[in-house]
Amino acid sequence: MAFSRTTALEYLRRAHEQNRVAHAYLITGPPGSGKQLLAADLASLVNGTPAKDVFSAKAREIFVARPESRSRRILIEQIRDLEHALQMRAANGRRKVAIIPDADRLVVQAANAFLKTLEEPPKDSLLLLLSALPEALPETILSRCIAIPLAPNVQRQSKDEEEKLVKLLQQVSREKNWTIQFAYGLAQEFQRLLRGVREEVKRETDEALKKEETRYKDATDGRWLEEREDYYKALTESLYLQRRAGLIETLFAWWTDVLRASNGVVQRDLADANKETAALASRFNPAEILKRIRYLEELRDHLGRNIHEALAIEVAFLTIFTTK
Repeated sequence: MAFSRTTALEYLRRAHEQNRVAHAYLITGPPGSGKQLLAADLASLVNGTPAKDVFSAKAREIFVARPESRSRRILIEQIRDLEHALQMRAANGRRKVAIIPDADRLVVQAANAFLKTLEEPPKDSLLLLLSALPEALPETILSRCIAIPLAPNVQRQSKDEEEKLVKLLQQVSREKNWTIQFAYGLAQEFQRLLRGVREEVKRETDEALKKEETRYKDATDGRWLEEREDYYKALTESLYLQRRAGLIETLFAWWTDVLRASNGVVQRDLADANKETAALASRFNPAEILKRIRYLEELRDHLGRNIHEALAIEVAFLTIFTTK
C-alpha cells in the first residue's frame, strides 16, 4: 500500500515521539511523489536541522551521497566518505543522518560497502535511501530497510481510471444479455483503458528523462544516457503494472460488493455503485458470484506470471461477463 507524504510523515512522527524510529528506511515512489521532502522532514525530526536546509551546506550531521560521476552513478568512494562521517560523534544529542537519493544508482561495489553499514549502523545514526525503482536494488539491501512507498500522484491518477472502470461496470449491469460478443467488447474496452494508462505513464517518464538529459548533457558520458533510458523503461513498466493492479482490484471490489449484496451485507467498497451491484446480486446466486471472483483470481495470477496480457484479459472476461 502506498502512502501520501502527509500520512507517512505522521506515522514517522509518532514513531519518533515513542522512540521507535528504525535505523534505516527505504522511501520509494515515482518522480514527484515527495521522496526528498519526506526525507528532509524525517531528518529534521531526528536531527533538529530545519527541513528546508537538510540538503544544503547549512545542515549539520547530515550527509548526502548523490550520483555525481560522469556516469551518474554513486561510487564506492562516496560511500566510504559517508561511512567515515557517520562514525564521528554527533553534537548536542543530534542524530546523524545519511541520505542517498537515487539509491538504485549505487554501483555494485558501493552497494556492497553500504550493506555493511546497514548491518552494523553507527551509533545514533539514521540511514535514508530514496528510489523511484527499488526493484533495481539488491535484495540484501531491501531486506534491511523498512519500506515507505509514496505514490500520491499515482493514487490520484489511479482514482481517475478506476472511476472510469466503475462507470463502465455500471453500464454493464444494465445490459440484460451478457453474450460472448458483449463480453468480448467489454474486454476491448478494458484494454483500451489500460492503453490509456500506459500512454500516460510513458509520457511522464519520457518527460522526466528529457529533464535529466537537459540538466546533465554536458557533464555525463554516453553510457549514462543508455543506462537512464533503460532505467526509465523499467520505471515505466513498474508504474504501469502498479496501476493495472489497481484496476484489477477494482474488479474484485465490484464483484465482492455484488456478493455482499447477495448475502444482505450492508458494507460496500464502491458505495456509488450500490444500486448496480444490488441489481446484479438479484440476477446471480452466491455460487455464481463466487465463481466469477475465482476467475478474477486466475486473471490476477496469470498477469502476475506474465502470461500475454490481452489473451489473459479476454479469456477472463469471456467467463466472468457471460451468462449461460
